[in-house]
Amino acid sequence: MKLNELILDFTIATTNEEQGILDKMSGVTPIDAFDERDRFIIENLIRKSLVSKVKHNGIIMVLVNEAYK
Repeated sequence: MKLNELILDFTIATTNEEQGILDKMSGVTPIDAFDERDRFIIENLIRKSLVSKVKHNGIIMVLVNEAYK
């Protein structure tokens, strides 16, 4: 059995709050555009590798990973 066959149905569990933020995020967004609670949830999504954090011109930006879309 190949590895690709094993991970076809691989899913990462998300809470309702996390899913709501993932649905709200579109494109590259500055993390400062979110309130404190949303930033905390985004940090959890970064740990789960569902969201990426990049630094551009000194501004921290977040975006949903391609694999999740």
